[in-house]
Amino acid sequence: MNIGIVCYPTYGGSGVVASELGISLANLGHKVHIISYSLPFRLNGYYENLFFHEVSANAYPLFEYVPYEPALSSKIVDVALHESLDILHVHYAIPHASAAFLAREILKSKGKYLPFVTTLHGTDITLVGKDPSYSPVVSFSINNSDAVTSVSADLKNETQAIFEIKNKIHVIPNFIDFSKIDYSIPTKKTFCESQEKLIIHISNFRPVKRAEDVVRIFHKLLQKSVNAKLIMVGDGPEKVNTENLCRELKICDKIRFIGKLDSVENILKTADLFILPSQTESFGLAALEAMACGVPVLCSNAGGLPEVVENGKSGYLCEVGDLDDFAQKAIEILDAKNLSEFKIQAQERAKAFDLRKILPLYVNLYQETIDKSLGLNG
Repeated sequence: MNIGIVCYPTYGGSGVVASELGISLANLGHKVHIISYSLPFRLNGYYENLFFHEVSANAYPLFEYVPYEPALSSKIVDVALHESLDILHVHYAIPHASAAFLAREILKSKGKYLPFVTTLHGTDITLVGKDPSYSPVVSFSINNSDAVTSVSADLKNETQAIFEIKNKIHVIPNFIDFSKIDYSIPTKKTFCESQEKLIIHISNFRPVKRAEDVVRIFHKLLQKSVNAKLIMVGDGPEKVNTENLCRELKICDKIRFIGKLDSVENILKTADLFILPSQTESFGLAALEAMACGVPVLCSNAGGLPEVVENGKSGYLCEVGDLDDFAQKAIEILDAKNLSEFKIQAQERAKAFDLRKILPLYVNLYQETIDKSLGLNG
């Protein structure tokens, strides 16, 4: 198949999943065309059968804001015609699904029908999609996609509750490529002393991630005489407030902020616990990446996280904002009598989301969608 993939190039989960999916499809022998306004950060090498097409949206004095959506639609049309695309897969509804719809209509006028699959990732529905400025377009785009997928059952249910959805939504979860994980254990001394427990949080530091809760939970552990260090990975609007909280609590010597990283694998492999106290998560890709590295996850009982983390086995689920329970469960996981078993079960649970199990679901959906479109339009 000739497959077009539209995604954001940034550090968010949708861009990561789209890039890894593109690489995996190219490795299977499909020709994959990534369409975005810049090269996604995960595409940091040469991949046979994978091609990048940059969207250029020019600024004109007439426009207060650069009109990205028509530029994206035009690029999709160009790539579809010159690369003979069989199907288009857009990640994140806004504005990718509406741009795909417009491109499909333009291509129909040129004698080509390009079916498109829309994958819903989370905030495109739960945050941006609910905004009255965008919701009619989001609803229309979902209902006029040739196929729709969601990364969790929870997100599917929320989408159906927010919008009047007539289209079927297929649940295809996010995945992890175990073949890329090097299980040789790096030394801990880069981050902490060998006798200390290493705790990690990774996020984009948006308010929904509740990064300050991580620091408050960690402070409670120190008060309980847990010998540990905390690594905070990522960047975003709440990072400054989180750093200030560390100063207020006088625990800066126990916490390191290391910013954005292209690969977090080496840090995760040294960790003992991953904390994700989010208000909600459509799936929790960072949690899955931690589990794949054998790190138990302590997270909120919210959104799609209960579909990823098995409570009491691969980690624990706590109610949002219940910091005392988070701290108590962290102590239980870090106890020497329990930690090794939690680590084993975390990695075992992550195998349910192995790329080798998830990739065929997308390939089959692509083929079914192409066949259906040929039947309707051929």
